[in-house]
Amino acid sequence: MPSLQCQNCGEPVRLDEPIPRDAECASCRHDLRACRNCRHYDPSYNNACRETMADPVEDKTRRNFCEYFYFNRAPFQQAAASGRADQARAKLDALFGGASTKPPGPTDARAKLEALFGRPPATDERAGDARRQLDDLFRKPAAGEGPDPDDPSDDDARS
Repeated sequence: MPSLQCQNCGEPVRLDEPIPRDAECASCRHDLRACRNCRHYDPSYNNACRETMADPVEDKTRRNFCEYFYFNRAPFQQAAASGRADQARAKLDALFGGASTKPPGPTDARAKLEALFGRPPATDERAGDARRQLDDLFRKPAAGEGPDPDDPSDDDARS
């Protein structure tokens, strides 16, 4: 049996080929019959696959029905951080003065707004007045109350 290794964690695979579709790595519990473990997997290619006839697969770490799957015999290599990404991040940090590791929380934003504009005036009294005016406006007449004879908008109610 050839030496097969999970390409997610490096654990030796103890299954014979063909690898069943529902097989999982005993160590990391990732699917074994996935693009990440296939010999055709190559992130630099279109759809990360060297097989031109294979259907595109959205998630390369999950099991799929690819007919071209063949377990990768290459030894496991830990994914290294991209040098280009590190360089780009360093340039951005230099350009913007470094980035805070902690994103600003809602309390920081609130404090900045209050410092800039001051605290808003207390509106509880105004809100109460507005609520009473609306209640009076849409209040239904009591059982003994009828339409107001002096109100010209109630002409339809009297006829």
